[in-house]
Amino acid sequence: MYPTISHLLFDLFGINIPLPIQTFGFWVAIAFIFASWIISNELKRKEKEGFLSSTKVNEIIGESLTTSEIISSLLTGFFIGFKFIEALFHYTDLVNNPQDFILSTRGNLLGGILFGSISFYLKWTENNKTKLANPKTIEKIVHPFELVGNMTMIAAVSGIIGAKIFHNLENMDAFLADPIGQLISFSGLTFYGGLIAGAVSVIWYANKYKINTKHLIDSAAPGLMLAYGVGRIGCQMSGDGDWGIDNLAPKPEWMSFLPDWMWSYTFPHNVINAGVPIEGCTGKFCMELANPVWPTAFYEVIMSLAIFGILWAMRKHIKVPGALFFIYLAFNGVERFFIEKIRINTEYNILGGITQAEIISFSLILTAIIGVTYLYKSKKAV
Repeated sequence: MYPTISHLLFDLFGINIPLPIQTFGFWVAIAFIFASWIISNELKRKEKEGFLSSTKVNEIIGESLTTSEIISSLLTGFFIGFKFIEALFHYTDLVNNPQDFILSTRGNLLGGILFGSISFYLKWTENNKTKLANPKTIEKIVHPFELVGNMTMIAAVSGIIGAKIFHNLENMDAFLADPIGQLISFSGLTFYGGLIAGAVSVIWYANKYKINTKHLIDSAAPGLMLAYGVGRIGCQMSGDGDWGIDNLAPKPEWMSFLPDWMWSYTFPHNVINAGVPIEGCTGKFCMELANPVWPTAFYEVIMSLAIFGILWAMRKHIKVPGALFFIYLAFNGVERFFIEKIRINTEYNILGGITQAEIISFSLILTAIIGVTYLYKSKKAV
């Protein structure tokens, strides 16, 4: 396992470069980049084909800096300097625990003041170049694909919040035992919570620019599936706890040419330090599972990439707006529902034991069936 990118680089190249980059976070960032690229290209295509159109918005140019812009500039610069200078002089502490370091109150006051001042000066200088004696209003054309950057940021922030909320609902005992720690922890994220919160936020934002919701969600469908698969690479490589139940069965003969970890794995050096101590290991990540388990994150990577390929091939052939997204929901729901059968998870004591993901995935499948049926019946009625 590779809890950090430094562990990966050491294993691949034999060089030890201490970096404060966690493997899981790295792959999540890559997932967002891939999804943004896919969505941007799909929005361009749909606008070119006439399904989407640009929007005219009024923009005031030549204004002086507002109080909120000044405060924002000062605070942003202060925070960067406050943490950056502290990290510069205590880099080992940052590398050992970047999460605690960033979220702690420690920092360099002089660095914060210096960077805050520089940030304000640069903002003020830039504003002076564009400031007019009489500010004026201009009409600006905004293309849907130009909003993808903002959509990505909105999806990231709201998605993380939603993922934390759903995770804590699923693990209420841990939340009640340490509510502050659970809320600020970078671990413990539930995908469906992020999907729901992110989707609602992005659709709300897109409606402000009169972007057709059905074509927007169709454009997002392949990218969301790809992002899910890429994100699961981070789960598998870091050993973040998204693994399966015990798998003590011997590897089948037909898999003999594949690595053993593709059948069962103990996730040595996992990032959450779960299991039993590894003999002879010293350092921070020296645990592995007592019994080998199903590498469910790896299986989800394979299935997600396959589903992405199917959605990508279908996207130009589905003529009913919104249908591709519901097909994505169906694929996603089926994939997650069945992987839950061999995946370790918290169960609710209903219906003989059922997980949150099973409830939501079943709901997604049902929603997909209803949605596709409604869309096609509506199209026929027109």
